[in-house]
Amino acid sequence: MKDRNTIACITKHFPLLLDSSIYRPNRLFIKGNIPEGIGVAMVGTRRPSNSGRELCRHLVRSLQGTRAVVVSGLAQGIDFYCHEAALDFGIPTIAVLAQGLEAAIQGSRKFLADRILEEGGALVSEYEGNTSSFKGNFVARNKIISGLSKCTIIVQSKVKGGALLTGEFAKKEGKALYACPGDFDCEVAGGTNQLLDQGVASPVFVPENLYKVIGLPRTQGPQIAELERSGCNLTQGAKELFFKFKGFRKTFSEIQSELTLTTPQLLAILTELEIAGLAESKDNFQFYFNGEP
Repeated sequence: MKDRNTIACITKHFPLLLDSSIYRPNRLFIKGNIPEGIGVAMVGTRRPSNSGRELCRHLVRSLQGTRAVVVSGLAQGIDFYCHEAALDFGIPTIAVLAQGLEAAIQGSRKFLADRILEEGGALVSEYEGNTSSFKGNFVARNKIISGLSKCTIIVQSKVKGGALLTGEFAKKEGKALYACPGDFDCEVAGGTNQLLDQGVASPVFVPENLYKVIGLPRTQGPQIAELERSGCNLTQGAKELFFKFKGFRKTFSEIQSELTLTTPQLLAILTELEIAGLAESKDNFQFYFNGEP
């Protein structure tokens, strides 16, 4: 693994699917380490709805245990939330920038960019040095996002949202395009609903099923060691409960009958395991303990 602060320039053997893409650039600057896997582009508006962050977390979390690499553009809003969720759930991520890798990144985006590098991901750009993020650069950035990826998911977008360009580029490459439907009176669902109405994109009705919809089977559940490397450190109680019930489906009462935990203690541990992706429950009554040690 190379120094995460070193910037490399490549002119051939581009990562993921970019080498075979019609949007293959003449050169690509890379900071950090390109994860191996299958690129999944996840993009959307800079001003999402109040539920936008939670939607991104459900979508990204569903990719745990697959070979997915979340690819997005490090913009505020949906892009930011998708990168953030990928890091929180131990999924590799790549941020494609519309500026040079030596140009300053401001505010919370700087913190997120640093975290991507610290946790084994990468920042990439076709612009050298401290090139600023001029308006036209974002179109080229979106082509790279599509080029790296097997498919594109538009999470939320206005009818004329910039994220729709990434979807257009994906379709021109013959790649799959997906969109999340939303309420008819929600402005940031206007673009995704229009894509679905026109038959341009396929729907993702249930965020937790994204991995099935895009055809990325889970090879295994998330590994505790991987989660801890990504900064998700489980309490000892959570580890013990997981190893005791791993692979089983249990009701809350059944779990409680086999342990000496109070209801609040058990609820706290189950919440911790659900956040880590090691336990699933659709009704908060029955829990399935997934994953591998």
